[in-house]
Amino acid sequence: MDVFHSLAVARLILFLGIINFVLILLIFLSCRCFPGNRIGRRLMKIGWYKRFFGNHCYLWAILWPSIVLHAFFAIMFLGWPR
Repeated sequence: MDVFHSLAVARLILFLGIINFVLILLIFLSCRCFPGNRIGRRLMKIGWYKRFFGNHCYLWAILWPSIVLHAFFAIMFLGWPR
């Protein structure tokens, strides 16, 4: 299909890849085991971090559909890896 071989799809793949990278970083920073280390204990004393820490589960709900879309468009754009 020519629809999947356009510049817009390539840009969408790149955008979704960046979103995935940022979300993975945010999920790591809001991980439940993070407050156990020295940096995490200090961050748990900050109000905005506590609110961010509480949104950990919502980040997963955004990450998985983004990964699925990224993989789908990449496979349709580049083809199935051999």
